[in-house]
Amino acid sequence: MKINWGTSIVIAFALFLTFILYFVFKVQSNSKYDNELVVEEYYKHDAHFGDEMERIQNAQDLVQKPTITTSLEGITIVFPTTYISNNIKGKVSLYRPSNKKLDFEVPISMSNSTLLIPKKSLVDGRWDINMEWQYEGKSYLTKDVIYLK
Repeated sequence: MKINWGTSIVIAFALFLTFILYFVFKVQSNSKYDNELVVEEYYKHDAHFGDEMERIQNAQDLVQKPTITTSLEGITIVFPTTYISNNIKGKVSLYRPSNKKLDFEVPISMSNSTLLIPKKSLVDGRWDINMEWQYEGKSYLTKDVIYLK
């Protein structure tokens, strides 16, 4: 049987298309190649972007800012001693970019000016930290990236 050049092009195109579709289905069905969104309900989150930028600016305008550090015990968040600890309300959200299942939130409730997130609830690697808090009627948002070893 003799195959002309037109038939060869169609066969080559069909093989190439099959090759591409194989990898598309493999990536979509394998949980190893997880491609989840960072934020659920992305468009709702985007609608409040102006408010978020205002809270970030409020945090940057502070003379004394809270500090986020790592230690052997875990992640330590220290608020300036000029703040009354009982009046600080909010939450700390920890996002793991590589695995959404490890994300969690910690409410800010302190008796002194230090909040400790224990190492036992953290996995080594990169953590994106969003700290949303209110003090004396003003809202603040601090974003930071921490690498644990």
